Amino acid sequence: MNILYIITFFYGIILGSFFNVVGLRVPLKQSIVKPRSHCPSCGHTLGPLELIPVVSFVIQGGKCRRCKASISPLYPFVELMTGVLFVFAPFVIGWNAELFIAWTLISLFVIVFVSDYKYMIIPDKVLLVFAVIFLLERIFLPLSPWWDSIAGAAAGFGLLLFIAVISNGGIGGGDIKLFAVIGLALGTKLVLLSFFFATVFGAVFGLAGRITGKLEKGNPIPFGPFIGLGTLCAYFCGETIVYWYLKSFF
Repeated sequence: MNILYIITFFYGIILGSFFNVVGLRVPLKQSIVKPRSHCPSCGHTLGPLELIPVVSFVIQGGKCRRCKASISPLYPFVELMTGVLFVFAPFVIGWNAELFIAWTLISLFVIVFVSDYKYMIIPDKVLLVFAVIFLLERIFLPLSPWWDSIAGAAAGFGLLLFIAVISNGGIGGGDIKLFAVIGLALGTKLVLLSFFFATVFGAVFGLAGRITGKLEKGNPIPFGPFIGLGTLCAYFCGETIVYWYLKSFF
């Protein structure tokens, strides 16, 4: 069984490298195929040895081999994070068909993390692709009841749209559509819990940023990463949390 975790980790960091490309290029309406990966400073096309996830960054000391410009640590961080999360999924829910949902969720949020962190954009193309994937996956791996996916999508979209209206644009359109996609995968109960977690994480980060002086009042912060963190917490731990809450207070 340990070999499966090792293989999963390597698949994860390889996919993480691809997710970096998607998250960085799609918001700019660039092809994810051409041009080949290159140094953003000097344009040097990267060779095979410069494209090994995580390893190349470490060996090169975080610098381009040709111009010695610094390489953003975002690249290895995303690759490593994807690998760790891909291993975490079967560790928590076991080796079963639901893993397809878990890995798809992780993939979505890694891409959203990159695009929202870099540009504060959650691309519609990415959301559309994952909406189709989740819809197909939930046909073969339905929630109980089966219509909870549709209800979850409606609840996620409706809740965020309502908040956007009453807050006069305090929520971005990408966040609204993202929660509709999340609802397809999680259903009504967990999509609401994911929103709760996301707002808590966002509030804590924002408060910490204000206290430390890292964030200035009025400056927007990307909400996508907190949505991802909150959703994964709800997906992997939500049922346990809901059960504990009901047992403790009711």
